Amino acid sequence: MLSMSKLTFIAILALTTLLKRTTQLGLVASGGSSSSGSSSNSKSSGGSGSGSDKDVVELTEANFESLVLKSDDIWLVEFFAPWCGHCKNLAPEWARAATELKGKVKLGAVDATVHGSLAQRYQVQGYPTIKYFAAGSKSSGPSDYDGGRTSSDIVQWALNKVSENTPAPEITELLDQAQLDEACNGKQLCLIAFLPKLFDCQAKCRNDYTKLMNKLGEKYKRNQWSLLWTESGKHKELESALSVGGFGFPALAAVNSRKAKYVLLRGSFSEAGINEFLRDLSVGRGSTAQLPGDKLPKVESVEAWDGKDAKIVEEEDIDLSDVSLDDDESVGGFSMRRKVVSEDL
Repeated sequence: MLSMSKLTFIAILALTTLLKRTTQLGLVASGGSSSSGSSSNSKSSGGSGSGSDKDVVELTEANFESLVLKSDDIWLVEFFAPWCGHCKNLAPEWARAATELKGKVKLGAVDATVHGSLAQRYQVQGYPTIKYFAAGSKSSGPSDYDGGRTSSDIVQWALNKVSENTPAPEITELLDQAQLDEACNGKQLCLIAFLPKLFDCQAKCRNDYTKLMNKLGEKYKRNQWSLLWTESGKHKELESALSVGGFGFPALAAVNSRKAKYVLLRGSFSEAGINEFLRDLSVGRGSTAQLPGDKLPKVESVEAWDGKDAKIVEEEDIDLSDVSLDDDESVGGFSMRRKVVSEDL
């Protein structure tokens, strides 16, 4: 017959084993009931790494329409269940992606065990399920996310969608300080092309350069860099700060004003040369230099190019038909005498 102490020990051991199994199955949620877990609470158990759960928007039946359906933003929405193991694995990756995509794509999470009507509305059949809501009108409904489950996969997939929905930046002439501030302070990089003077490169030549920059801007539009151009000599302090002109014009500089650094195009100002330059920039390669004083210089306001060729000033021909060249003629207060040379024929 077992003693009371042995019976107590066996009961405790059995209870401990039961608790471990139920925890593994997700039937016991740490910190509260699983039915009341929010996206923030449910994802914090996986750890957020360098991301922040606060950047993942908790979506409910009460706020889904106002935050997602009535917004013009791009949304990636995860439908999860608190007991789902794959959901727990996705949680830190989802948080990191939300932080990295902040300001470009919004990431949300719906607890499908609480907000079942949303899951049913969007035909969620397993967990986690991720739906993509495009920018603008949401009347056509979402599409399925078909990318990977790491933060880098999610970010790359989302940025590709951003580029599909965003027009390419168009190169504009740098005319004043406000334009420089908007282009360079509000973007990761601003690209500034310094084109030859109009006498050296007339309208067709200049337009060919700007068309080339726009073409490559389309190719790299997902980076959302800004594009500016100016004529050499119009902003000399800017040229000096960016060390352009030493190899002639055209020249191209990429500026990160937040880090006060810039990179110069060392290759040819051609499609192949600029493409290689932009490709290196997109992956973080390039020999950087520090801006003098850790900031871009101020630029003065200049007049916009009228789109025409440079006007070549022709010298006026002097009409000498009324000028008499007699033997002794006073011209402009000076006495002029024509020298007559006689030759014996």
